[in-house]
Amino acid sequence: MPAGPVVPDEITARDLNGAARNELKTLSKDNAEQVARHLAMAALHIDDDPALAHEHALAASRSAGRIAVVRETVAITAYAVGDFALALRELRTFRRISGRDDQIALMVDSERGVGRPDRALEVGRAVDRAALPTDVRVELAIAMSGARLDLGQPDRALQELDIPELDPDTAYPWSPGLFAARAAVLEELGDIDEAAKWQRRADVAEAAIGAVDADTETIEVDEIDEVEIDDEADGESEAGFDDEAGAVDEHVDDQDAAASVSADDSDADEAPASDREDGAEDRA
Repeated sequence: MPAGPVVPDEITARDLNGAARNELKTLSKDNAEQVARHLAMAALHIDDDPALAHEHALAASRSAGRIAVVRETVAITAYAVGDFALALRELRTFRRISGRDDQIALMVDSERGVGRPDRALEVGRAVDRAALPTDVRVELAIAMSGARLDLGQPDRALQELDIPELDPDTAYPWSPGLFAARAAVLEELGDIDEAAKWQRRADVAEAAIGAVDADTETIEVDEIDEVEIDDEADGESEAGFDDEAGAVDEHVDDQDAAASVSADDSDADEAPASDREDGAEDRA
């Protein structure tokens, strides 16, 4: 078995989110510790060095290929390095093991990545959106909109984004991406002015959410060119494996307080080297 990437001594299993650690309890103590450290490294480097994050995910999979969070992490890191075929295989395995649709948007985008936008739409339509967590539902809408653009259907791409969460006056954790997606579609449609308004809303929402902990504070934005923050608010969102996705992702509770944004329209988107016995299932 090839040696995995080095994990610094200061990285321990405690650096992995508790929900993810719970999934490793079926492993021996020493194996669980090492797998957790590799997963923690994947979470740590997914943004700044996705290739290294992917190496750590693959190292974890070689020791714990039957654990859902491990396969999910391989999928996410594979997507990050552009290996969409591997991402799809791992996402299907994660879904089969866990029974969850947390990564349905990533499945849709991975189908797009391998050049199958029609199949991407089929995958997205096959789930009950009402049963999805709000952030997952928004991510799915964005992915479905992208698939419509791939098919040269900008009008229908815009329709995919017409969801209740598209509130131009309130910024939730998912708002910047949703607003920016709408701006991109409007630009594709040739409505440059409206696209600029939605992109501006995306920028304001991102600034407001990045300035404070969205779990505890409501932010009033009185001017579109600046974000006013309550002096008592001073926090940052956590990055890591969240409770529901158990994967490398930004964690912000989408059910708590949101930032209120006032924007004038004139100012205003090779399979892993893990357990080979799972490979046959992946090809199903």
